[in-house]
Amino acid sequence: MTTTPLLAETRGELAGHLAAARRGGATVGFVPTMGALHDGHARLMQVARERTSGPVVVSIFVNPLQFGEGEDLDRYPRPLEEDLKVCEREGVDIVFLPRVEEVYPGGEPDVTVEPGPLGAVLEGAVRPGHFRGVLTVVAKLFGLVRPGIAVFGQKDYQQLVLVRRMVRDLCLDVEIVGADTQREPDGLALSSRNRYLDPDQRGLAVVLSRALRAARDAAGEGPQSALDAARAELARVAGVDLDYMVVTDPELGELPAEVPAGTEGRALIAGRIGSTRLIDNLPLTFGSGPERNT
Repeated sequence: MTTTPLLAETRGELAGHLAAARRGGATVGFVPTMGALHDGHARLMQVARERTSGPVVVSIFVNPLQFGEGEDLDRYPRPLEEDLKVCEREGVDIVFLPRVEEVYPGGEPDVTVEPGPLGAVLEGAVRPGHFRGVLTVVAKLFGLVRPGIAVFGQKDYQQLVLVRRMVRDLCLDVEIVGADTQREPDGLALSSRNRYLDPDQRGLAVVLSRALRAARDAAGEGPQSALDAARAELARVAGVDLDYMVVTDPELGELPAEVPAGTEGRALIAGRIGSTRLIDNLPLTFGSGPERNT
């Protein structure tokens, strides 16, 4: 049976709902989102529910601080009624729906969270300032919700790594859980931006996950072989404006040319198909032969 979640539009309303929900010392589970919810977000809510017996809070806030000039802030989908149905279906207890003025009461903040060197590579190189905006709003939301656990999707892998580093470096008392990427039957990672693809673009987009699987299957021969296999798969089609295709260690650092068998890594890809920018990634294990699909 579904239960209609409590709605909070202000910090005061959120605090009131949480005060009641925390009675008895229950741990709060938290899923921060920008809305346009799909089955990938639903899985994050399910993981949050599995990891705590306390209330689950979902925030829906399109954060302007993480959008750069020329990005899709204005056209970012905001189907609130549909989003609330997803939250209700998944048994979310509280939905936080703040306005921009509620999160940034003084306008763009003077004090922000700087992501450090990792914030300037990969997504950070393509989208300067993006991770400053992400970490700043996540830190604000952690302060307002005070969760015991917070669940993020592994599809935004660089974001996940940076949030974990922020929690560690700033000594924040919250456990960060990374949930597996949810995919369409053909392998395309679920994304709020997939709705921008026309049928031809949608058919082309699956090459991103194919390239990652090619890297995974070639990882037994080492990092360079994994990268070469991914590039060969991408070369089979035209129409992808590639931003990057890289193979890294799990913390997004560089790998040596030779790695011991069993070494873990990550393959990450980003590119535009038409005007839509998509990202994806997969874990790798080097020196162990082809891996099972993830």
